[in-house]
Amino acid sequence: MKTKVVSVRLQSLVSISDKAYKAVAFDGSTAIIPKSQVFGTDYDVQKSEAYWISEWILEQKELQYSNKKVAWFNTDTQNFEPHYVIEHHKPELKKAINIKPIKELER
Repeated sequence: MKTKVVSVRLQSLVSISDKAYKAVAFDGSTAIIPKSQVFGTDYDVQKSEAYWISEWILEQKELQYSNKKVAWFNTDTQNFEPHYVIEHHKPELKKAINIKPIKELER
């Protein structure tokens, strides 16, 4: 099963029981997050600690996070799966403008 996870930068993530973490964000907001919804550490972030947390639990909590870094986690294989976004760009049609050529630039 695939789960959408978000990389969340936290000031601290402390285990408070066998089944839950207490997460504290940099703005002071706190939340109790189940251990089953924390999918590991995001090692790409260098300046602070970041964790992969499921998106649906973050929407229910009052914890500061950003949707800039999103991934899909496969719970069967315990690996992250690639996420591709395809965007099609259709250029706007512009009308040709009649301009006199600059004689200094002509060959």
